[in-house]
Order: sequence, then structure tokens, then C-alpha cells
Amino acid sequence: MTEQKSDDNVIFVGAKAPMNYVIAILTEFKKNREVIIKARGRTIGKAVEAAEIVRKKFLTSVEVIEIKIDTEHIIDNKTQRPMDIPSIEIYLAIPEE
Repeated sequence: MTEQKSDDNVIFVGAKAPMNYVIAILTEFKKNREVIIKARGRTIGKAVEAAEIVRKKFLTSVEVIEIKIDTEHIIDNKTQRPMDIPSIEIYLAIPEE
């Protein structure tokens, strides 16, 4: 797998409904053969759901190339205390024909 230099093919999952991210992923696949879905904390489940909807309902040829999990160490803005937040990166790709 190649390292991506820019965030052009990255979808950041947040507070919106999963179908919003499905549409964003499908749109990104029109421009790129690989899409990266990134999420942190409580949005990890939504990222997995969006990836699975794309794979099972819309683009059945899409494959999960890699999944990276990590813990990000951040400082909470309200309490100024360090926190560990889980994060995930899901790499989806359309196979070469």
C-alpha cells in the first residue's frame, strides 16, 4: 500500500448520519481508486457502518485493504487533563482489473 501525501481521498467521520458518509465515500471513489475513512472515539462505529454499507449495498467489488487502530493522546479542552482517544483508519480500494 502506498502512503498518501494529501487528504484528498480521506473521509473524516463525525456527527452526521452514516448515509452522509456513504455518499461522500461513493463520490470520492469517482475520483480515486482508494478511500481512507478516519474516525475517533464514539464515531468509530459509524465509520465501520458506512464502510460496510458501501461494500455490501453499493460497490460490492470494493475491498478492505487495511484497518489501522491507534490511541491518540490529547488534552481535554474543558479540564486540561490528558485523555486517550481510540482512533481507526479504514482503507477501502477498488481492485485493479
